[in-house]
Amino acid sequence: MAIENPLAIDVEDACFHYPGHSSLFFSKISVKVAKGERFGLFGPNGAGKTTLLSLMTGLLYANEGHVKLFGREIGANHRGVNKLFGFVPQDLSFYQELSPVENLEFFGAWSGLDKQTIKKRTDELLQILGLDEVRNKQVQKFSGGMKRKVNLAIGVIRNPEILFLDEPTVGVDVQTRLVIINYLLELNKNGTTLIYTSHQLNEAEGLCEQVALMDDGKIIVQDNLSKLLRDHKQDSLEHLYLNLTGKRNY
Repeated sequence: MAIENPLAIDVEDACFHYPGHSSLFFSKISVKVAKGERFGLFGPNGAGKTTLLSLMTGLLYANEGHVKLFGREIGANHRGVNKLFGFVPQDLSFYQELSPVENLEFFGAWSGLDKQTIKKRTDELLQILGLDEVRNKQVQKFSGGMKRKVNLAIGVIRNPEILFLDEPTVGVDVQTRLVIINYLLELNKNGTTLIYTSHQLNEAEGLCEQVALMDDGKIIVQDNLSKLLRDHKQDSLEHLYLNLTGKRNY
């Protein structure tokens, strides 16, 4: 019988240590995210969020345990698994001296798309994200919010099944944040699984259905956000976070 909601991400008993360090950074950490979920990963600075995202995207490999995307081990099938996901990093990751069109042409070709598909996706994304009028201008002249939109467009150029988002709206104005969040919700409605981490907990509360809180390299809780708020008698994700970690440096 077919599984109604197969796992998009399955991290099981993963152990990891950085080269040159004998002690484990992660010890038997497990995270499961169903296909189509809007999943948020939160924790204090240094809790391990970036390292866990790096394991999920194949930038790092677990020393023990399993990290799978749609049932495929990321270490053993790195090239094939790469095609399943897009990544929007916190650091702007494009060529500032190029235009949005030129950046999307480059990253689209780098990810294996043909010219026709790249043009179609470029036209769609620039229109959706409000960048069509500046499509041929150098990105280095853009505002911070416009650069965030370019960063997002590059991350979704190939219609990924999973989209990893690390602080996708940091430093943007309210209007730009609304454009980005509405687009992410639309992607999710069309089937894209979202993996999101941010310090904007008010924003996260409106975007994420499932959340995991990390502290000291461990998942301390993972569940439906509404259920967690009820179970812990909290009225917001921020209060839940403070109640469970006792820390404010998120």
